[in-house]
Amino acid sequence: MPDADSRATSGAAAEADAVQFLTGRGLVILDRNVRCRLGEIDIVAREGPCVVFVEVRLRTSERFGGAMASVDAHKQRRLVATARWYLGRHPKLANEPCRFDVIGVASNRGVMTWVRDAFRVDG
Repeated sequence: MPDADSRATSGAAAEADAVQFLTGRGLVILDRNVRCRLGEIDIVAREGPCVVFVEVRLRTSERFGGAMASVDAHKQRRLVATARWYLGRHPKLANEPCRFDVIGVASNRGVMTWVRDAFRVDG
């Protein structure tokens, strides 16, 4: 089992790859590794008028459902709470349309899967 340092290094590399992937598709990166007491958002980007909050999930296997399955209801609530906190600190963005994307990185295959608008927020 990998130690915390190697997981952090792999996670940082996956996030850097995701940034490159997104910018190559026209998104503008606004922020990275946004942290507060409510949670963390890996990437905040803009695609046209839309603010995009991106969760990057690295998995070495699909054994437990893979990267996409790991963004469960609990993780979604934390992402939403952190996004609301972020928007409160960036009033120019607060009235822009927003969405939540997930990028799954399968490290054992080098495959990146981008799920746009991965989940919806009620209210």
